Amino acid sequence: MSRHILSRISNAYGDDMLRRSILAVLFVLFSNLADAGAQPMRDATRGELLYSTHCIACHSAQVHWREKRLVTDWTSLQSQVRRWQGVARLRWSNEDIAEVARYLNALHYRYPTPD
Repeated sequence: MSRHILSRISNAYGDDMLRRSILAVLFVLFSNLADAGAQPMRDATRGELLYSTHCIACHSAQVHWREKRLVTDWTSLQSQVRRWQGVARLRWSNEDIAEVARYLNALHYRYPTPD
């Protein structure tokens, strides 16, 4: 049956159109295969979502790597997250503060944590 379809396309539109059609089909097939092999996107953590929603507008990566930073360990990181969420009047829970601190620690600091 597929030979019949290819023959009809070739007769109706010529060999050039047939080649283009085959190339288009192959392109679509290989594009889908490439997508299937790609790594799935990871889900953002709650800490990442909170930080990107409420903090990233004022805090670029430079704020975390400046010379006179206030964060020197896990405890001071949590203190600064607590402090700034208070300044912004975000009313985060202790768990929200811990989640944002964990996210920042994984992204920038890598301090040992008690967990």
